[in-house]
Amino acid sequence: MSNLFRKKQIGDLLNKREGSGLKQSLGAFDLIMLGVGAIVGTGIFILPGTVAATHSGPAIVFSFIIAAFVCALAGMCYSEFSSAIPVTGSAYTYGYIVFGEIIAWLVGWALVLEYGLASASVATGWSSYLISLLEGLNITIPHSLSGPFDPAGGTYINLPAVLIVLAISYLLSRGMQESAKINKIMVFVKVGVILLFIVVGVFYVKPDNWQPFMPFGFDGVLAGAALVFFAFLGFDAVSAAAEEVKNPQRNLPIGIIGSLLVCSLLYITISLVMTGIAPYTDLNVSNPVSFVIQLVGQDWIAGVISLGAVTGMMTVILVMLYGGSRLLFAIARDGLLPKVLYKVNPKSQSPVFNTWIFGVAVAFCAGFIPLSKLAELVNMGTLIAFMIVSIGILFLRKNKDIPAGGFKVPLFPVLPILSFFACLFLITQLSVDTWIACGIWFVIGLIFYFIYGRKNSKLNH
Repeated sequence: MSNLFRKKQIGDLLNKREGSGLKQSLGAFDLIMLGVGAIVGTGIFILPGTVAATHSGPAIVFSFIIAAFVCALAGMCYSEFSSAIPVTGSAYTYGYIVFGEIIAWLVGWALVLEYGLASASVATGWSSYLISLLEGLNITIPHSLSGPFDPAGGTYINLPAVLIVLAISYLLSRGMQESAKINKIMVFVKVGVILLFIVVGVFYVKPDNWQPFMPFGFDGVLAGAALVFFAFLGFDAVSAAAEEVKNPQRNLPIGIIGSLLVCSLLYITISLVMTGIAPYTDLNVSNPVSFVIQLVGQDWIAGVISLGAVTGMMTVILVMLYGGSRLLFAIARDGLLPKVLYKVNPKSQSPVFNTWIFGVAVAFCAGFIPLSKLAELVNMGTLIAFMIVSIGILFLRKNKDIPAGGFKVPLFPVLPILSFFACLFLITQLSVDTWIACGIWFVIGLIFYFIYGRKNSKLNH
């Protein structure tokens, strides 16, 4: 039993950072762009319409504020951990230090689920927007190649989703510096498109559409918050870049909190404008942002928004694939996964084989598996990781080996405890099916750990 809770030493981890072979090239602005790239995607281009129509009504703005508040609490805890221990692996590595190996493995297993399914589901959404955009240009992708494996419905593979995942995997295999440059360009494009929607849409807002403001009551607002929480996923992937960051004690907290702040302002503003232009009952569509602009006759702007959505979702896939590959790198380095996933290519200074393994697995999910209900499953994995990080701050502060300086969560220990219970509350809002599916995933993970991971762990030596 004692082996299950054996912990890693901070000094050993910091030594691994220096000898990892990964190139330290990212600054604070790069990290904010990475965070915004990961966060602004499906959550802003698809979710607000559906959640407003079925759960929150115009009060979806409160759902976003609640979700942003929970993420801000967790974000501060992530900032302290990443500042104190600037090592790749995110919540997995933090759990290894404060709780021990078995908890770290379960958190890592949950994060593999988050990054993998988030990448696959966003790739599916990207495919829908691309097909819609191409149809506007009179270019048609065969129906059989435009959806998951469903012979009865006439679809066999979602080919665009597969191709975009493989293309981004190739980009990541070329090295993080090149990927960060392209990510930065795409982030500017999608933020520009969102600002265009807000500036044009505000002139068509009718305050009458905000009545009734809370048609489903406060319960609807809370249920909406548990769903739009998906829209904030990705900021934790910033901490996965820790070993490739210059001056991590300063830059990592700026990247995490800065990206959350930018995205929260965009989400709240776009929700107000969207529900002000059209009645919330009309917004249960797959492309609500371009849909409401078409309603007011601005078709050319709707086309630009679709193009921005296609660009925007590519950055989410990029950062999620990046986070997943670096997580596998960290777990394999500890011996809990095969060591081939830990090899770094000397030329690109990135784990190329690992990136392709993860990319091909995600491409398979995106191409063949229907992902309409997996947003909740992604949320479950993420919230579990957030809870571990939040409560872990209480133990981290007791560790005398932590280097001086770096970011500290204010109002300690109140905010970390509040973050833990806020995440726990959002988990209780998820469906029973999600709990069952997540339980099955964890059982598979435990079987793998006891067959392979426990025996091959580096802490055995």
